[in-house]
Amino acid sequence: SVAEILEHAQHRAQLNVIAITDHERVDAAHAARAMAQARGMDLDVIVGEEVTTRGGHVVALFIERRIRPWGSLKSTIAQIHDQGGLAIIAHPLVPYPLCASGRTIRRLLDDADPIYHPDAIEAFNPTTAGMRWGARAPAFVAASGVAAVGSSDAHRAEDVGHALTTFEGTT
Repeated sequence: SVAEILEHAQHRAQLNVIAITDHERVDAAHAARAMAQARGMDLDVIVGEEVTTRGGHVVALFIERRIRPWGSLKSTIAQIHDQGGLAIIAHPLVPYPLCASGRTIRRLLDDADPIYHPDAIEAFNPTTAGMRWGARAPAFVAASGVAAVGSSDAHRAEDVGHALTTFEGTT
């Protein structure tokens, strides 16, 4: 439940910020943000969504409205940016239909219009870390020049906090 995730994030994982990014929906993220505020928790909740596109999954952060699934990866990133959000390529390089290929990501980055550029690429995801393709992600992300992020890709409260991104130089 949202309440279990918030409690685990703050008290067991000791996180300051958590993003709720359910597949194809933002309602639970809105509920989590409202619940954390109502309870006076010292935990910021980022509203987001994991959007399924024809070119792979993309995580949208700092959005307020749902993005419709099954569009192109390029147009989905533009829609995320139109809301002022950040677009993160999720679990790249894994040869499955819902994972962006290296060629697809490079094409986005080569586009002259930055509205189509991802803001970050997931360099670590524990669900793909043990796979040979997941092991290639950190070097690919470093070579791309795009910010690298880690994600727990948690589907249960107890998985929250198994991977995280630390922002250096912030308070």
